[in-house]
Amino acid sequence: MNVRPFTKHRILTTASALVAGSILLTACAPGSDPASAGGSSDTLVVYSNSVSDGRGDWLTAQAAEAGFDVELVDLGGGDVMNRLSAEKNNPIADVTFGMNNVYFEKLKAQDVLEPYTPAWSGEVDAAMGDEEGKTFWPIVREPIMLVFNEAAYEPADAPKDWTDLWTKDEFKGRYEVPLASTGATTQMVYSGILDRYADPKGELGISQEGWDQMAAYFEHGNTAVKGEDLYARMKAGTIDAGQMWLAGKNSREAEYGLKTQAVQPEIGVPFSVQHVAMVKGTDQAAAAQDFIDWFGSAKVQADWSNEFFTAPTNTKAVANADQQAIAQTNAFTPQDIDWALVAENIDAWVEKIELEYRK
Repeated sequence: MNVRPFTKHRILTTASALVAGSILLTACAPGSDPASAGGSSDTLVVYSNSVSDGRGDWLTAQAAEAGFDVELVDLGGGDVMNRLSAEKNNPIADVTFGMNNVYFEKLKAQDVLEPYTPAWSGEVDAAMGDEEGKTFWPIVREPIMLVFNEAAYEPADAPKDWTDLWTKDEFKGRYEVPLASTGATTQMVYSGILDRYADPKGELGISQEGWDQMAAYFEHGNTAVKGEDLYARMKAGTIDAGQMWLAGKNSREAEYGLKTQAVQPEIGVPFSVQHVAMVKGTDQAAAAQDFIDWFGSAKVQADWSNEFFTAPTNTKAVANADQQAIAQTNAFTPQDIDWALVAENIDAWVEKIELEYRK
C-alpha cells in the first residue's frame, strides 16, 4: 500500500488525547512507569496496537528468553500514533510495531521514526513498507473483515457486503458499530466504506452519497458496549455481526465456542500490513535494532504465526508458519483502496464521524 506524503499538522480532539493518556497508564505491567522505563538502560519500551489476545504475554516471555527486557504499552492504532507524535521531542518508546501503512507514513512524515535496515530486510517485500526511506518494515498482512454468527443466518440469507447491513431491513440493529474511532481496525473499515464513494469535488474527497451511507451505517447499527467483546455479544444473541481481523476471528471462536463466517464482498476487503520500526531519539538504538532483527526474523515470525494465526510477510517464515492462516489470508481479495486519499483525509473523516454520526 503506497501513500503520498502529507502535512505534519494533525488535529487531536480532547477526547482522543485523554483516551490515549489514560490507556497508556493502565496498559503497562502493574507498578511500571513508562516514563521511567523509557530512561532505563536495560528496558525496551515498545508501543503496539497488536499485543492483545495473549500476544503481549507471549512476546514478553519469548523476548526475555532471547535476552530482551521488554515493556509493552498496549494502545489502539490511532492512539499509538498520537502518543508517538506527542512525544516526538522527548521519546519514551524505543520501538513500535503493529500499525498499518497509513499510520507509519504519517509518523515518517513527522520525522518520528529512525531509519534502520533489519537483518531480515532481504526476506520481505520492502515495497509493502517504506522502501525508499527504510523507516518501517512489514511483518504481518491481515484482512479486515465483516464476520457474522453462523447460527443467525442460513448462508443464502447472510449479508454479502457491508452495505447490506444498513440497506436491508433484516440486518438493521443486528450488527455492531464501534464505540470509538481510534482503533486501526475501525479506521480500516471506515476507509473501505468511504473509498467506494470517492469524489474529488465532495466533502473531504467523498460524495454526499458516501456520507449518507456512513450516516446510515451508524443509524441502523448497535453500538459496541465497553468491556463486552463482539463475540460475547453474538453468543448472547444481542447482535449477529461486526468487524474483525483474521487472527481475532480465530482466537475468539476458540474462546467463545462460536462459529462465525467472514463475508467476502465482490469488491474485496481492506488489507492491513503491520510494520515494525525504531523510534527516533531512543537512547537504546543498538538494543532496539537487535530487537527488530530478532522480532522480524523468520523463526520468530513463524512462531508468531503458529501461536496467533497470522500470515507473515517474511518469505523464509512461510514454510514453517500456520498454513491455514496463510491460506485463509490468501482467500480474500484485497479491496482496491486509494490509500493516498485515506492518508490525506482519515483524521478529518474520523473527526466528522465522531461529531456527526457516531451515537
